[in-house]
Amino acid sequence: MAQVLAKITPTRGGGAEDGPRGLTRREKAAIIVRLMLAEGGSLPPLSSLPEDLQAGLTEQMARMRSVDRATMTAVIEEFLDELDQVGLSFPGGLEGALAVMDGHISPDTANRLRRLAGSGGKGDPWEKLIGLPVDELLPVLEQESTEVAAVMLSKLPVPKAAELLGKLPGEKARRVAYAVSMTGSVEPETVRRIGQSLAAQFANQPARAFSGTPVDRVGAILNVSPALTRDEVLKGLEEADAAFAEKVRKAIFTFQHIPARLSPRDVPKVIRVVDQLRLVTALAAAQTTPEGTEVAEFLLSNMSQRMAQGLREEAGQRGKVKEKEAEEAMNAVVAGIRQLEESGEVVLIVEEDE
Repeated sequence: MAQVLAKITPTRGGGAEDGPRGLTRREKAAIIVRLMLAEGGSLPPLSSLPEDLQAGLTEQMARMRSVDRATMTAVIEEFLDELDQVGLSFPGGLEGALAVMDGHISPDTANRLRRLAGSGGKGDPWEKLIGLPVDELLPVLEQESTEVAAVMLSKLPVPKAAELLGKLPGEKARRVAYAVSMTGSVEPETVRRIGQSLAAQFANQPARAFSGTPVDRVGAILNVSPALTRDEVLKGLEEADAAFAEKVRKAIFTFQHIPARLSPRDVPKVIRVVDQLRLVTALAAAQTTPEGTEVAEFLLSNMSQRMAQGLREEAGQRGKVKEKEAEEAMNAVVAGIRQLEESGEVVLIVEEDE
């Protein structure tokens, strides 16, 4: 629809008079937009139009006062006829085209197109920067000068800027915070060029072969590894790189971590996604050790009494569980929690640094 509005809105001047009562095409576009806004209709984002069209349309609406019903009806009929004549439309902009082609072109090709577009100087570079996660912005912020860092924080949303500022070393954080107070006189063109420079830095970064960090990947592997293997690997990591080993320990989430990391109110969600036979096996195996008993009681005490009683009885009848079966059952419970976390249904509690 925005494309049809663009078609009936000339880019220069008022446009030739035609159509109902000699209205210009820009006036007709203004009537359609005003009508849709008044009726609460679904108006497409006009921000996709070129800026001169947006400005011209707004200025035209400012000049107009009232339109009689016959003229409005004629404009609507002409507009509907314009829509009816459209056989095929294409998405506006590169991102729209990439969305359509998603799954049909390689990720490398898509990234290359984005890099080429980012270095072309078109559009607002800050739109892309604002959407980047804090972990990607932080290394660049740390390397940039105090003045550039101040501009960067000033352009970012306040919550993201505050998080970044909190991750900077104390002295640099103080210098950057003070520099923010001096950014009031910075020219818009300077801000745009800084944004282009920063965007180019991110565009030139090579594509990642893996989606997660090394810590996350090792942690995910060790999550489902046998306890003996996990302990041996962590011991070896501590000897080779104690700092990395500590990060991996924090990334690991095992059956024993459930009481400390899972909110009690989320236990019923976990029960629903875990196979009941696996859950019974995990509960039966857990009650052979003090740590496991704590996990079992945490789960059982945060579900309905009727369900808890049934699971207790089944676990009691299960008898001795082989070590391999116990590991598989406990990993199934952990996998269910991870599945819920990835879907956003649960949020694991973050362990605080000591």
